[in-house]
Amino acid sequence: MSRSAIVTGSANGIGATIAELLAARGYRVGILDRDESAVAERCELIEGAVALPCDVCDPSAVEAAFEGFGPAPDLLVNNAGIVRFGPLAEQSDDDIRITIEVNLMGVLWTSRSAARRMAERGSGHVISLTSINAYSPGPGSGAYPASKAAVKQLMKQFALEYGERGVRFNSVAPGFIDGGMSTPIYADPKVRAARSKGVPLGRLGTPEDIANAVAFLDSPEGGYINGHDLVVDGAVTHAVLKNLPRE
Repeated sequence: MSRSAIVTGSANGIGATIAELLAARGYRVGILDRDESAVAERCELIEGAVALPCDVCDPSAVEAAFEGFGPAPDLLVNNAGIVRFGPLAEQSDDDIRITIEVNLMGVLWTSRSAARRMAERGSGHVISLTSINAYSPGPGSGAYPASKAAVKQLMKQFALEYGERGVRFNSVAPGFIDGGMSTPIYADPKVRAARSKGVPLGRLGTPEDIANAVAFLDSPEGGYINGHDLVVDGAVTHAVLKNLPRE
């Protein structure tokens, strides 16, 4: 029996890679993204994909998208996110507000819509993308680290409240990923080389690394994992002593 999945922010970037991998593994995939034309283009590239143009910040639109998808998905992947760079105290009200709206409230609205439907059926899984910034905030990252730390905690709360109803909630924390919102950062060869050197595995991560982590968590082999934030970073968050001089 085939499975189904809705992936938010999947018209481009890491979300598109996740959607493509899931489709290749037999999932019926819903492409949920606010860019309607990009959604249509992505659906043309993924056989059987369902177009779900939607702004995750609008709970009514989110509900309509889930209704349009049909029966409750087996998996929801919360990938949609934004970052507004700059010192936190100097950011505009709008930059702070939109970061929280998309990264936290958007995940809450979609997870709520999924949880209700999955619990009624008695099975389902929600995976949200957090970030290593949820553990180690980076300077100039604005409200992004706080929003991702909140998502991590949100998944843990959902896991406690819905586990007995057959619904799992987990998250994946990407490290230095060469793709998605980080693409402009790694266009600078010096930054690319420095960050690659700082990762114990010696390379940047790829969108495929994140997609594979999502697929593992939703596989039978990951079936007993609930309320967990899986850090996929090549151990860079453990590399403080490695990257600091001893003398």
